[in-house]
Amino acid sequence: MAEALATLLRPKYQDLLVSSPALHLPVESSNLEPEHLECFGRHFPLAPGRRLEEYGAFYVGGTEANTDLDPDLSRLLLGWAPGRPFSSCCPDTGQIQDESARAGRLRARRLYLIERARDARVVGLLVGTLGVARHREALAHLRKLTQAAGKRSYVLALGRPTPAKLANFPEMDVFVLLACPLGALAPHPSGSFFRPVLTPCELEAACNPAWPPPGLAPYLTHYADLLPGSPFHVPLPPPESELWDTPDVSLISGELRPPPSWKTSDDPGCSALTPRPPLHLAESSPAASFLNSRSWKGLEPHLGQTPVTEAVSGRRGIAIAYENEGSS
Repeated sequence: MAEALATLLRPKYQDLLVSSPALHLPVESSNLEPEHLECFGRHFPLAPGRRLEEYGAFYVGGTEANTDLDPDLSRLLLGWAPGRPFSSCCPDTGQIQDESARAGRLRARRLYLIERARDARVVGLLVGTLGVARHREALAHLRKLTQAAGKRSYVLALGRPTPAKLANFPEMDVFVLLACPLGALAPHPSGSFFRPVLTPCELEAACNPAWPPPGLAPYLTHYADLLPGSPFHVPLPPPESELWDTPDVSLISGELRPPPSWKTSDDPGCSALTPRPPLHLAESSPAASFLNSRSWKGLEPHLGQTPVTEAVSGRRGIAIAYENEGSS
């Protein structure tokens, strides 16, 4: 369909690009031509000397039945140059609309999510991929990033995130989904998720003080662009850098954020031993300490406190009518 549409448009638009989804495979080798630009989860066959910021965009996709924003369209709207035209067309209805206003709302929401990540104290790292290359390195990078910013992080492997799954972790302030660009989530309506779900790029902007300010920072959809070796990689400043002591005020609560406390690489962290009198040692874990402070910790086993009895036959039947219950 894309090539047929391009054949009809090329007589009018001489410099026409037809993009295709970028499929990230676990193997390192790829048959992609070197002049193809990869960004926003798609490939763009740019001519030598041309830049993507010089082009407008016309997106064809979506369905009439699905009212949610297409994840592919949301990535393009967030990353496309703000000054360039952007329109979309639904193949089912043939309706064409300008996406400038929607792009502005998505950028504003992205800035809000970055502020939420800066205010967060506990971050849940959602592992959404196990087969794409460098996912372990990316996970280690995100854990180091949160530790440097003075936040606690927990790694969760839940498959595809849903509101019901993430609601089981009320201790998390925000979640970060580590997945390939094609597996990322589209912006959901307010109230769908218990806590915001961010991308690794948004966490990088929130926790790395050396990251460029909004308007100058690129929008990256693949986590590999944040790792060392990428042209977009921004290393963390050293602990003695003045960037960590820069006053920062939350735009949500209006409170002054304290500077993060750095931990050195030889800090034992959660494996530290805490002395407990008299001469007892216990392993100190932030997760165990938080669980101990909760009023409800799960089912109480009461070991040794209940009498031992033989097993007896229970009720038979279904919940609506057991055999030993009379009919009503």
